[in-house]
Amino acid sequence: MDIINHTQVRMFELSGLTDDETLIPFLFIFFFAIYIMTIVGNLGIIAMVHLASYLQTPMYFFLSFLSMVDLLYSSTTTPKILSDLVSSKKTIAFNDCAIQFFFFGALAGTEVLILSTMSYDRYVAICHPLQYISIMTARKCWSFVAFSFGFGFFQAALQTSCVFSLQFCGPNHIDQFYCDIPPLMKLTCSKGFSCDALNIAVISSFSLYSLAAILGSYTLILSSILRIKSSRSRQKAFVTCSSHITCASIFFIPIFCTYFRPPSSVFEKQDKVASVFYSTVTPMLNPLIYSLRNQEVKMFIIRALTNCQAHVGDNVNKLHGRSHEFGLNLSL
Repeated sequence: MDIINHTQVRMFELSGLTDDETLIPFLFIFFFAIYIMTIVGNLGIIAMVHLASYLQTPMYFFLSFLSMVDLLYSSTTTPKILSDLVSSKKTIAFNDCAIQFFFFGALAGTEVLILSTMSYDRYVAICHPLQYISIMTARKCWSFVAFSFGFGFFQAALQTSCVFSLQFCGPNHIDQFYCDIPPLMKLTCSKGFSCDALNIAVISSFSLYSLAAILGSYTLILSSILRIKSSRSRQKAFVTCSSHITCASIFFIPIFCTYFRPPSSVFEKQDKVASVFYSTVTPMLNPLIYSLRNQEVKMFIIRALTNCQAHVGDNVNKLHGRSHEFGLNLSL
């Protein structure tokens, strides 16, 4: 039968995370806790950067946008995961699938570019410290952010228009917990060679460009650090880079394991685990990593907790004083 006579699929069925009903309560609590921590952690980073005057630097400027992207990025998949865990039918409409696919790809691409921009920022800070302020101007920082969002959303628009212009005649079962490229391409009844080529080109160019930028920046950073005579200065330089290296590693490794290997049914479960990691766990870990490894962030948290404790103490003392005065009035 010719493709044009086939019925276009209007609803997809997702496989979800598990078929074992005994695991569902645990998984729901687990992912709900992860999502709450993601929201609190990333909103905390954004608020911290905007409230603390000593964090008004390019590094924390980019970190605030990374946190914003992580928050939105996690929100494209985690709420759907939670709803599917408590639902008997794990379905998603064709248009909703396209919307999720677009925003997931756009925010993933934006995060890749922001991570590479942050590596350039660390290169300028360590290799050209005296020119850092003149190089990393506010205008340049905003240009980097605009470039990251612009190209991230542009490549997602290309991929989405390509994939969802194909014919999906059935079956409609997506072997994943969200709308992703590999399982969707398995379902199309159109000849998707050009679309496959586009997807490979886009993912490869973004990932390899970002990876080359990060590796190139840190190669220059390492050579510069090794020339520093003071061991204390070397250690401080390493610490300023360690948070970014950790965040970039935990984001890129699962992506390369998922998209840059020959297709095989043997790895389907591993693919799902990798997808869970970079779509839900990584956005939660990024603010934790920067909070635990950056002295400026620790300082802000300690000051905030101290001020909060002092404020609570003052309120308790006021309440105690009022209750004591009220007791005296009653005795009179």
